[in-house]
Order: sequence, then structure tokens, then C-alpha cells
Amino acid sequence: MVLSRIWSAFILIALTVALGRFLFQPGQEQIFSQLVTGKGGDTLVSRQATAQAIPATVQSRISASHPVANWNGLNVAKNADGTFLVFQLQGTNGVFDTTRDAVNLCIGLIGIMALFMGFMNIAEKAGGIRFLSRIIGPFFSKIFPDVPKDHPAMGHMVMNYSANLLGLDNAATPFGIKSMESLQELNPSKETASNAQIMFLCLHASGLTLIPTVIIADRVTLKSQFPTEVFIPCMIATFVATIAALFIVAARQKIKVFQPVIILWVMGITAVFTALILYVRVLDAKGVQLFSTTLSNGLILLIFLLIILGAIYKKTAIFDDFIDGAKGGFETSVRIIPYLVGLLIAISMLRNSGAFDFVMDGIKYVFHLCGGDPRIVDALPTALLKPFSGSGARAMMIDTLKTHGPDSFVGNLTSVFRGAADTTFYIIAVYFGAVGIKNTRYSVGAMLLADLAGVLTAIAVSYLFFK
Repeated sequence: MVLSRIWSAFILIALTVALGRFLFQPGQEQIFSQLVTGKGGDTLVSRQATAQAIPATVQSRISASHPVANWNGLNVAKNADGTFLVFQLQGTNGVFDTTRDAVNLCIGLIGIMALFMGFMNIAEKAGGIRFLSRIIGPFFSKIFPDVPKDHPAMGHMVMNYSANLLGLDNAATPFGIKSMESLQELNPSKETASNAQIMFLCLHASGLTLIPTVIIADRVTLKSQFPTEVFIPCMIATFVATIAALFIVAARQKIKVFQPVIILWVMGITAVFTALILYVRVLDAKGVQLFSTTLSNGLILLIFLLIILGAIYKKTAIFDDFIDGAKGGFETSVRIIPYLVGLLIAISMLRNSGAFDFVMDGIKYVFHLCGGDPRIVDALPTALLKPFSGSGARAMMIDTLKTHGPDSFVGNLTSVFRGAADTTFYIIAVYFGAVGIKNTRYSVGAMLLADLAGVLTAIAVSYLFFK
């Protein structure tokens, strides 16, 4: 099975690289300890500061015996010229801490899963999910031919894709898991991913998002003069990745995508994207943030309102239905734990072993041989980390923006890289784990190809928009 091979490969590569560094690279005597207990000390340079900018109490704590002082969670060191270096240290958890992190992630999901799956159950009992299924049925029936038009899975997938579009990760996850559970009811082989599940998950993992709110917020924090410049490139990159995922999976499943219904829906979605681009371009940074948060949070509250009103109209037992659905949220969150522990441990070992650094050095060498633009290499770590770790990609993006400047070509490109793909391996662990799928078939390869399409598009649009 593909996922088993990938998981085994991650661990074997990590151990091989660690052994090579231990034997042949000086100063790596603690490499095996780092794999187990974690690694710290990677410096993320924040900024240079003058003596006037650093409080006197902080300066007084810096001495020859204590060259580094703590200041509001940051580290401060004095330079030879009298200025100060303000920086932070990034640590990477080892095997043991990663298992705890995986469990904490799942525990954190319990409340969110209970909330949204409770409301989802109310909507099902009131007939709202079947209503959505009838609306989207003509389109989805073409790309999900194995799913009946009026099946609840259609409505569940609509809810998931809508939440994903708006960047509502908290809502997208429970809606997505409910979609996988609905599709699992139609799956004849319960441990093998069905065609419909693969199509759904590959489209979900392509990360189609209208507004990259979190990325823009990080750029504002880092004092970017043009924080929303990456909005359109991110949208284009995710759109291309989604279309690529559709074509890749459709080719494997022998689905004809050039059908009038599919073409009309794709054109309609393109028109919505275009209208949104034209509107957002007239807004400033604060306007974009206000618009995105109002739209996202407002729609969540609107969904809750419509579900309650529909249930009142249908005279269902609203609170009892909510409780029944919420119970499933707890059970699903616990069921995910083994899958998430396994994949996160493998990813942690890859990072702590230095395998990512080895890959980056190889890419830089190839770029130099081919005469490629070195700025792409400077931004590339974010793209490489995103399929493995959302937090790792964010830390890498912030580090790159601090080093090269938030409005530089490298800073803009790394921001688009972060928005061009999703956390593929996390999605695989959570969504397939939720329904007990062990044989993922070709889904991993299809998702990574879609990620690659998004990365290549990010490079192309960044040259067009930023140069």
C-alpha cells in the first residue's frame, strides 16, 4: 500500500541521513538524541535594533557571562557596534513530544467536531443536506458518478468545499470527515479508498481558497507595505491546483471532464473568482481583512441560523438531534489518533534528521548548475514543508520574510507558496483515518501532483505580478 511505503520511506530516510551526519559530519554527536527528544536552537532572525529601542532593564541583563537576555519571549544579544540583535529560537519536537502533540491536536478537534457535526445532524434530520444535494447534484454527479444525486454525501461535500473556500479550517475539517463517512457508506471495500473518496479528498487537498486571510495577517504583522499583494496570486495558484487535481483524478477514473455541465460550473466558479478579484483590488489592507473576516464568520452564523430555522419549520427534535450528532464528533476525533501519531512521528524524524536540509542543498546545487534564479531557491523551503506541516511552512515563511523583506520578490513568492497547497499528509492521516481506510491507492500521488501544479503556478504568477 502506498501510504505504508511512504511512511516506511520517511523513517528509513530520516535514520539513514542521521547516521550519515553522525559518521561524517563534525558536531553531530547529538543527532540521534535530537530525533528522540527534539531539536532546538535554529535561529530565526527578527531584526536589528538600536539601543534606544531596547529597554534599559533588558540591556542590564546582558553581560559576558549572560550574552543573551529574554525580552517578551524574544532573545536579545548585543552586537560589537553597540546595536542589538533581536531573534527567536525555533525548536522541533522529537518523537515523544510529537506523540503528545498528535493527541493534543485530536483533543482540540473534539469540541469543534462536536459542534459542527451536531449542527450537521440537525440539518440532515430537517432535510437541508438533501436540499443541497439536489442543487449541486447535476454537477457533482458528473465528477462523482458512483454517488447517487440525492445522497447526503453531496450536501456534506458542498459544506466542506464552502468552508475550505472561505479559509474556515475549523469548519472544513468536521464537514470533510462527515463527507468521508457518507462516502464510506457507499464504499464496497471498507479498507480501500473508493473513487469518490479519492476525488473528494484530492479536490479538498488542493486548498482552493478565496482569501488567504492568515497569510495576509502575518504579512501585516511583519510590516509589509503591500500585505494584500499576494491575494490574487494565491487565488490563481490554488485555482490551478484544484483544476489540476480534477483532471488528474478524472484521467485515472476515466471521467469525461469536457461535458457541458462541468464546463459551465467551472466557468461560473471562474466568474465568481474574477468578480471577487475586481472587488478586493479596490480595498486597502484593513478593508481586505475586514471583508474576509466578516464574510467568513458571517456565513458560519448564517449557516447556523438557516439550519435552526429549517429544523423549526420541519418540527424536528432540534437539541436531541444536535446531541446525537455531537457524540459522533468525539468518537471520530479519538479514532484519528493512531493515524495522526504515525504520520507526525515520521515527519518529525525527517525534519530533525536534517533530511530537508539535504534536499534543499541538492536543489540549490542543481539550480546553480542550470543557471536558475536563486531567489526561487530562497523561497522554496516553504513550498517543500507545506505538504508535511502547516506550522512548519508558516515558520519558514516568516523566517524568509524577515530575512529578505516582506515586500521583496522572495518574500512575496514564499507567501504565495504557502497559499498554493495544503497540508497533504495531515489531510491523508485525518480523513482516511476517520473512516479506517488503509489502502489509499493513487490518492497520495495525485495530491502531490496537484501541489506541484500549484507551486509551478505560484512561480509563474509571481514573475508576472512581482518581478
